[in-house]
Amino acid sequence: MDINLGTQLLPKETIRKFDEEGYLIIREALDVGRVDLLTEAGDRLVSSDRSENRQRSEDGQYDSFRNCIALDDAFVPLLVHEKIFPIVVQLLGAYLHLTTSHLIYKFPDPHDTSASVRSPKWHRDYGRLTQDLGHAAVPRAMLKCAYYLTDLIEPNSGATLVVPGSNLLRKPLEIAEGEADPDGVFEPRLRRGDCLLFENRTWHAGAANLSDHIRKAVMFGYGYRWAAPIDYRIQPASLLEEIDPLERYLLGDPLKVSSEYQISGGESPLRAWCEKHGLPLVRPQ
Repeated sequence: MDINLGTQLLPKETIRKFDEEGYLIIREALDVGRVDLLTEAGDRLVSSDRSENRQRSEDGQYDSFRNCIALDDAFVPLLVHEKIFPIVVQLLGAYLHLTTSHLIYKFPDPHDTSASVRSPKWHRDYGRLTQDLGHAAVPRAMLKCAYYLTDLIEPNSGATLVVPGSNLLRKPLEIAEGEADPDGVFEPRLRRGDCLLFENRTWHAGAANLSDHIRKAVMFGYGYRWAAPIDYRIQPASLLEEIDPLERYLLGDPLKVSSEYQISGGESPLRAWCEKHGLPLVRPQ
């Protein structure tokens, strides 16, 4: 489902569609200036010899940096993005933190690559949760916000494929023998600056990149505070010292507590932020 936001409050119909389909596309989430800054930061990292938090494939088709928010200041404004973060809060509630920030470059595949190649293959996010609880019991616990820095308007350009409605499956995804994809697969057509949101239960995979350009993306994931982050445990002090209390809270800074028991766990700058912006503290049921 595509939406163009004119307000921070999501229509009930949009929330219902997300609950049913497990994904949303936000057009023009990032302006041209922000896309350029993020692209410059990403290019600096990928062209560097840094190994910290780096994850890349042996064949050189995939290069990425985990917890990229700690590697370049250009990624910090995505943490409380003015268009996307209010959507995250309305779809998950206000007891959140950042679970992942992932810069991903997917290079063009060799010319003889089949259009049916999927990298990564079909999966659900936060695999540990699925392994521990099983497909029938796994809850919505995380929301991924994938910001694209390159146009993906042609098929087989390396976009993230999704299966609408697969977030409600209570068993593994079924793919017919000899087929690359399940029934109902959707390949979004995206322009630089668009954002694809999907929840952890939504089955997704990476399309082949048969284009002549690198697919560049930055993916921020948010989850409930009872779910451990994926790519960090403690953020560096150099990052926490330069950001505001809400951003520190989202990066795991503990709540202020008193000697008396508080059922909420303590003060939350996110709760105050929601009240200021007229957003609900819990997601609509």
